[in-house]
Amino acid sequence: MSIQYKTIKELSLMLKSKQISNSELMVETFDLVDKYKDLNAFITLNKENALLKAKELDDNPLDLSLSGIPIAQKDLFVTKGLRTTCGSNMLSNFIPPYSATVIENLEQAGCISIGKTNMDEFAMGSSNETSFYGNVYNPWGNDLVPGGSSGGSAAAVAAGIVSGATGTDTGGSIRQPASLCGITGIKPTYGRISRWGMIAFASSLDQAGPIARSAEDCAILMNEMCSHDLKDTTSLDEDIPDFTANIDAPIQGLRIGLVKEFDLSKLDSAVVKVFEDAKKHYESLGAEFVEVSLPNINLSVPTYYVVAPAECSSNLSRFDGVRYGKRCDNPKDLEDLYIRSRSEGFGDEVKRRILIGSYVLSAGFYDAYYKKAQQVRRLIKNDFDNAFDKVDLIMSPTTRGTAFEAGSMNDPIQMYLEDLFTVPANLAGLPGISIPSGFVDGKPLGLQLIGNSLQESQLLNVAHNFQMTSDWHLKTPSSEIK
Repeated sequence: MSIQYKTIKELSLMLKSKQISNSELMVETFDLVDKYKDLNAFITLNKENALLKAKELDDNPLDLSLSGIPIAQKDLFVTKGLRTTCGSNMLSNFIPPYSATVIENLEQAGCISIGKTNMDEFAMGSSNETSFYGNVYNPWGNDLVPGGSSGGSAAAVAAGIVSGATGTDTGGSIRQPASLCGITGIKPTYGRISRWGMIAFASSLDQAGPIARSAEDCAILMNEMCSHDLKDTTSLDEDIPDFTANIDAPIQGLRIGLVKEFDLSKLDSAVVKVFEDAKKHYESLGAEFVEVSLPNINLSVPTYYVVAPAECSSNLSRFDGVRYGKRCDNPKDLEDLYIRSRSEGFGDEVKRRILIGSYVLSAGFYDAYYKKAQQVRRLIKNDFDNAFDKVDLIMSPTTRGTAFEAGSMNDPIQMYLEDLFTVPANLAGLPGISIPSGFVDGKPLGLQLIGNSLQESQLLNVAHNFQMTSDWHLKTPSSEIK
């Protein structure tokens, strides 16, 4: 029986019923990695260790929620003894001495980390074209981008190599690739999952989350990924529910907000039709739609591209060629060491954002740009608070369109606008999920649901209801591409 495209729930049942052994599952997983190597979804594999762990589980079975499940880890979670590059030449030789809390939590639940997935360099990008290790490609088309920055994780799940993977979302980097690859991805409330051991891009925006085939699988992963972590001062000390407990509950009477300021008429008519069809689907399940106003929502992208580069310029200042990471050869002096190590270690998009960030934080421009952006960010959060007085969640497209061809979008500004629908949730620290909702010209498209703070259970429940009454999440590249 093939393991390709199986869910976490299905693989767990196969292992428990002895339809497949842990070792057989792991061998088949790495066969799929090899079969789809042209996707360039992985940077570093953990094959020897993974096969060893699978053999140990065959000899000594453990009754854990993720026992024996292969999971792909985004390459910005530091992993003890396993190269962690963040998609950058700067960290091409970095082997961490410890593991991120997310990695520890998942492995303590029994999962087996099969390797580190390719990503936009330091998580900066919306197409997975900025990685030092080359582009990742979307399983839905030879030259299509998978979205970014978690494109390697999304491509691995979409191709059916693994049933689940970790991602991070700073401005949409879980939800946007989930949309373009036809899978499910959730960004939890800021602080719900520990950031300890995540290589930082923008500390007030970064949030880890799961990428999987279904909302139910995301709930299973969320149960293990979430924890209060004393090592992370932004980690929330809140009760963590069982995200699978009420996932089947009906949604009769649910109030879903449609944002007045989102002008969908500017989108392709086929994209709008997919969105309208999803709306009708939710109405058939008993949900009602209410128009809400988010007056400052159209300032989200410019606000994000002030705040995020500012925090990036600060976070990436530690990569100086002195303590770890790339160091240039034969520096003449300390200044030459700094300049050449950073010039050689960082790619163009990272340099662009460091320059923008350093500019908006400089003495003459801090008040004009960074301080003002933080004030607008507060206004955006207030708008969401007001909207959630009237509705349970907010619905929008995840992306402006489907996956585009690699190399076709050369204007950085147009690339930044790919995050139009996703960045507001990051600025406000709110949870958001993307689920498959249809196709345009044979390419998948996602639907985004944004919830109030700490309402991941409701988001997963609403997404699961959609998936139990539709089959978009069951479509695969193998079955759809002729």
